[in-house]
Amino acid sequence: MDKFTTLTGIAAPMPLVNIDTDMIIPKQFLKTIQRSGLGKNLFDEMRFTPEGKEIPDFVLNQPAYRNAEIIVAGDNFGCGSSREHAPWALLDFGVRCVISTSFADIFFNNCFKNGILPVVLPQEAVDHLMDDARKGANARMTVDLDSQTVTASDGTTFAFEVDQFKKHCLMNGLDDIGLTLEKVSAIDTYEAKNATLRPWA
Repeated sequence: MDKFTTLTGIAAPMPLVNIDTDMIIPKQFLKTIQRSGLGKNLFDEMRFTPEGKEIPDFVLNQPAYRNAEIIVAGDNFGCGSSREHAPWALLDFGVRCVISTSFADIFFNNCFKNGILPVVLPQEAVDHLMDDARKGANARMTVDLDSQTVTASDGTTFAFEVDQFKKHCLMNGLDDIGLTLEKVSAIDTYEAKNATLRPWA
């Protein structure tokens, strides 16, 4: 998993509330267990017509936001079914941070496990960042996980809270497998001792 320290990038404004995981990655794309390749289907039913043509009005189809790395979203982002494909699709598209007033719990935790930082801020802060994102590609935001701040293009800075264990994992690129591998020496010692004490096991 890639580390997340500081990100300066284009932020796409998505003020819609209750963006659920089926909107993020529709159910017909859940057959794969691969984390890559889902970005092209991110927000598929919002980005494309049934014939596969781009819908020009959708924010990520607009030239200014095609390379967005941050999404500023409405309340309750990531609600719905607990599909891990949702953060996979966001990450594969290039999104590393989502800012909202609230997230669904399972989606929130899945983000941290997949290298995406979900930032919770008060409504007034999200409104300010939403307006900033609407300025387009020249208005870049900076998200600093170490200092736990989001800075708008106008220099306004907002502080956010984050669980310190999740912060440690994200800053060091540690998913569940990475955390286990940190203990590989202790695991090897235990296995060697156990083989001596319980050779039949």
